[in-house]
Parts: sequence; C-alpha cells; structure tokens
Amino acid sequence: MSRNTMYRRSFFNITVLAVGLVCSMLYQVVHVFDDKEQVIRKIPTTHKVVAITIDDGPHYKTTSEILMVLTEKQAKATFFVLGANAEAHPEIVAQAARDGHEIASHAYSHKRLNRLTNAEVVAEFERLETVLQPYAPKPTLFRPPDGAYNDGIVQLARERGYTTVLWSVDSGDWRQPPVEQVVKTTLNNVRPGSIILMHDGQYPLPTPQAIALIIDNLRSQGYQLVTVSELLQYYEKRQ
Repeated sequence: MSRNTMYRRSFFNITVLAVGLVCSMLYQVVHVFDDKEQVIRKIPTTHKVVAITIDDGPHYKTTSEILMVLTEKQAKATFFVLGANAEAHPEIVAQAARDGHEIASHAYSHKRLNRLTNAEVVAEFERLETVLQPYAPKPTLFRPPDGAYNDGIVQLARERGYTTVLWSVDSGDWRQPPVEQVVKTTLNNVRPGSIILMHDGQYPLPTPQAIALIIDNLRSQGYQLVTVSELLQYYEKRQ
C-alpha cells in the first residue's frame, strides 16, 4: 500500500469519526427538548445550577420588589416579559436589563397563542420586540403564555431566532399561597438543571419574599443561580 493511499484512508477515517461525533452531539442536544416540538424544560447536568424565571411582568410594585431582592442577593434571573406590561412600565424593563438580568419574550399580550392564526402569532412577537428595542437586546428566549403551544408556534419562534423554554418546577406562586408554601414546593422539586417558574404580573404575590428564601436555601445546598442562557451551557451528554 502506498503512503498516499494510507494518508487518504487515514483522512477518510478521521473525517467519518468527526462527522459521527458531530451527529451524536446534535442528537443529544435535540433530546434536551420535548420529542417533536424541541421545547426546553430543563437541562440534563450533574452541576448544581438552576435558573429562576419570572413571567408576566413587569409590574410596578412586584417586579420592583423582586429586583431589590435579586440585587441584595447578587443573583440573576430571566424575566419573560409581556409586551403590554413592558409598554406600561418601560423603566422597570430598563432597570432589569441594567442590573444584568436576562430579558426574554412572553409575547405581547397573554393570549393563548395556540388559538391564534400564524399572522397573529407573528404580530405578538413583533409588537413585543418593538416595545423592548429601546431598553434591552432582542430576546433569544420565548415562553408561550400559559405554556400553550404547538409545533407551528415553536417553528415560528425558531424562525425569528427564539428558543422556546417552559419549566420543570412550578412554584405555584400565582395561586397566592403563603410564602412558606412557595418555598417548600420549589425546594422539594429542584434538581440540577431545573428551570423554576415564578411570576410578577400582579400584586400582591408571595414571590419577592419567596425568592429571597429560595435563593438562600439553594445556595446553602451548593446550588448556583444562573440565567436560562447560562444554564444552556451546562448541557451534559447522558450515557
């Protein structure tokens, strides 16, 4: 066998191996998502990292209180904001962005997008983006209101550069239970890679006080609080 032939075969083998490795990685990444819709609920990881996400705001009182707690605790969160509320309280969105929190899309209104036409869904994205443009970078993450979605909505979101994100831990704060119940529900269900669902779209809510206790408890267990985009970087291949 000539040396050139050996080199060609070696190059071919290395190329096949590289392609196989890339395909394997892509296969694993796809399986972070739900089977067909490719929606993120949590990240498979052994690292003790979790993301707190906050839906429906901003609210002039609730969100302001949450931001104060996060500043005091030196923790970051991901805010899935509604365009209509951001339009009413742009200064709060601007503050959250300045504080280093992640601003993500919860669409413009709180309509269930799976009941709208494609054109209406796109309009929901566009109106939110227009509202946020002066105050924060264009979001890359999207959460459908009420978690209501279908394949078409996820595809429309992807075409606009969004990754669709749901949650793995529902704190139940929107039901307005006692603070202690929100904390207990959250801590009992948190695992490495969890995405925690909380809210700030109304007042009163137990959320500001609960977040303070949740952060303290998670840190005492060795957890790190990160944004969703940061959490995505902790994806680990499962054997």
